[in-house]
Amino acid sequence: MIETETKPQESLQDRFDQIQTLLRQCNKEKQQTEENGLPLTTSYTELQQKLEELHWADIADLLESLPLDDRLLLWQLVKSDRDGDILLEVSDAVRETLLADMDDHEIIAAAKDMDADELADLAPELSNDVLQELMSSLDTQERERLQSALSYEEDQVGALMDFEILSIRDDVTLETVLRYLRRFKEFPDHTDKIFVVNSEAILKGVLPIKQLLLNDPDVLVVEVMADDPVIFHPDEDAYEAAQAFERYDLISAPVVDKNGKLVGRLTIDEMVDLIREETETEMLNMAGLREEEDIFASVWRSVRNRWAWLAVNLVTAFIASRVIGLFDGTIEKLVALAALMPIVAGIGGNSGNQTITMIVRAMALDQITTANTFRLLGKEIGVSFINGVIWGSVIGLVAYYLYGSWSLGIVMMSAMTLNLLLAAFMGVLIPMTMVKCGRDPALGSSVLITAMTDSGGFFIFLGLAYLFISFGIMPVTG
Repeated sequence: MIETETKPQESLQDRFDQIQTLLRQCNKEKQQTEENGLPLTTSYTELQQKLEELHWADIADLLESLPLDDRLLLWQLVKSDRDGDILLEVSDAVRETLLADMDDHEIIAAAKDMDADELADLAPELSNDVLQELMSSLDTQERERLQSALSYEEDQVGALMDFEILSIRDDVTLETVLRYLRRFKEFPDHTDKIFVVNSEAILKGVLPIKQLLLNDPDVLVVEVMADDPVIFHPDEDAYEAAQAFERYDLISAPVVDKNGKLVGRLTIDEMVDLIREETETEMLNMAGLREEEDIFASVWRSVRNRWAWLAVNLVTAFIASRVIGLFDGTIEKLVALAALMPIVAGIGGNSGNQTITMIVRAMALDQITTANTFRLLGKEIGVSFINGVIWGSVIGLVAYYLYGSWSLGIVMMSAMTLNLLLAAFMGVLIPMTMVKCGRDPALGSSVLITAMTDSGGFFIFLGLAYLFISFGIMPVTG
């Protein structure tokens, strides 16, 4: 028996590496040619073939990982019929660079086959001329759907709902439904249920596909449909809808207007994208970044994105330095203080960031209410007190071992405990104050908590040392 060798399947990363190697070859050939545009060489042809083998979502990931010049070169080699899908998949920052490289007619060609909800996602990036031309090319129904989607804020359900709906009446048999479904060449993506409506399109319930398949064909829809589905309204918060999808394990859900009329549906893919974007935004905000940033953006754009909270950080660092300056004389009398005070500030900052991360997460999940705020604050203070006593004692013993001063060890333990208590209090207060002011609770929170624990830690530690020295409890070395 002859054994045939099977070639192992290439991983996605292997394909990415091959494409980047071909990109480098293409760049070299481009520098050597005197022709305008792209020369038809083996490298370019092979590169285009590699791209055709990739899913459009993988191409989007690849474009995001490339420097601008390589990104645009690769974008030019992507077949135009895939442009629309890729534009919807890449991040906003990368999409902006791709659209800037396209002519108006190329953008229109890429967007012409998009559904109304997809066009609504792309619309903010398009010029008025392009958007008007696209709208004029739509039929009346699609134009109305696009205008409806654009009328909602980006964080509302109406901006994310899909208009591709399968609906039936409740007074027909399952056999009739099956015959109706066989007329379609394909179903809308993520179809796990059919929406049941009356003659005025008022939602009556939903018919899960599994019920359609498992029940007798002669059974009426009304007998097996679910008449209490999870529903959403167009003006509801989209992130709350995403939480509901997670809570109830939904794949799709109906969207109805104030009269109960079915106007659209939400699908799991939109909710996953929304959760990912919210998570990324929260991470950026906690670091003090104002917006999503293309990692290969221009230096000036990155500077504009990052400067604001760096300025705040500079001010807070200056305040911390002035706190240290108040105790110059104390540090001169006991030089060990200079070596130990960063420990107090650093541990306080870490503890504060732990608290603030937990609080922001709880706020995002709507777990914090007026009734439980003080209990939560008490819990965080209790945790910080115990950690402060335990780890303050540890570092106090280390200070005693290194410098032979029991009073210095007590100062370290006391300062550690007090700074962790400060960190817990501010870790709860900062995000709650942000919410009261109508701001994102994660916005610059790590910068603010670090500022408080640095300045507070230095003041507490050096202030205690000053009192101990003043009363002759702590010996001086300077």
